[in-house]
Amino acid sequence: MKAVLAYGPHDYRLEERPVPKPGPGEVVVRVLSTGICASDIKCFTGAALFWGDGKTGGYCQAPVTPGHEFVGQVVALGEGADEHHHLQIGDHAVSEQIVPCGTCRYCREGSYWMCAVHDIYGFRQRVFGAWAGYMLFPAGSLNYKVPKSIPVHHAVFIEPLACSIHAVERGEIKYRDTVAIAGCGPLGIGMVAAAKMKSPARIIALDLNDDRLNLALRCGADVAINPRKENAVEKVRALTEGYGCDVYIEATGHPGAVEQGLQMIRKLGTFVEFSVMREKVTVDWTIIGDSKELNVHGAHLGPYCYPVAIRMLEKGLLPMEEIVTHRLPLTDFQKGIDLVVSGETSVKVTMEP
Repeated sequence: MKAVLAYGPHDYRLEERPVPKPGPGEVVVRVLSTGICASDIKCFTGAALFWGDGKTGGYCQAPVTPGHEFVGQVVALGEGADEHHHLQIGDHAVSEQIVPCGTCRYCREGSYWMCAVHDIYGFRQRVFGAWAGYMLFPAGSLNYKVPKSIPVHHAVFIEPLACSIHAVERGEIKYRDTVAIAGCGPLGIGMVAAAKMKSPARIIALDLNDDRLNLALRCGADVAINPRKENAVEKVRALTEGYGCDVYIEATGHPGAVEQGLQMIRKLGTFVEFSVMREKVTVDWTIIGDSKELNVHGAHLGPYCYPVAIRMLEKGLLPMEEIVTHRLPLTDFQKGIDLVVSGETSVKVTMEP
């Protein structure tokens, strides 16, 4: 099969690799569609979090096949895999992006998404990703059957949408809340749609791209603000009797959006940090404590959210034909990376091996 191998920053190669064979409890799928995530871009461009800073090692183990957003068709099942994963040959299936070890403190407590081993598809050598013709779901993976009524280029959005749902859940949104979501890329768009299901008083979308803001409005946002064109903090305060938003979800990946949120959020508000930052963020922590006594919540991966994401897509709650802007062959992986890096004409870029 053809597969992309990441050897280091800017060193990704399309190679011939053997098709994996399943052991006991394992599943092999033919990759039908796979996405390119913002974290894939940070890895490709050499962010220290992924490759290290010369003093400490990074998260990525080369060589490895990238890709943690995907949907595949089951083509082989190891012994006992059908009963364990409730899958049959021919089923469409997704796997949660993390394969938990099952034995660490976090896994034993049910917080498997914070697993100490932390094997995530596409970054660790034990769990090669989906930028390939076929991929293997290990015995300990968490897998879900996907209705074939969901087009494969839509089903690839299940993973990012599950992450968006988890971030919204971390916001503990109430009916009277004004919710501000910073960043209207694929994840921010998913957060808007998920927040709409919570029925808050108002959802405010923030982005520097007007096309993405218009898409956020079609996903359920009530107000769209471009901070490049108007003072976002002042506008949000004007909409909330001077107090500020109740919940702020940061999904831009830019340090400036963190400071913006601290200024925009009201006292006793809830700040949800989702992004994987390329560089360290410096803010005035006095705002968090003495000035506003904020609740600051992190959001990582999409635990327990995949069934919800599948239902949302099955019900057509998002304009997926507008969200999936590009469908490329795997051989054009570099073009796909360049499209996501630019961000000017793309929202979600997918590849079909």
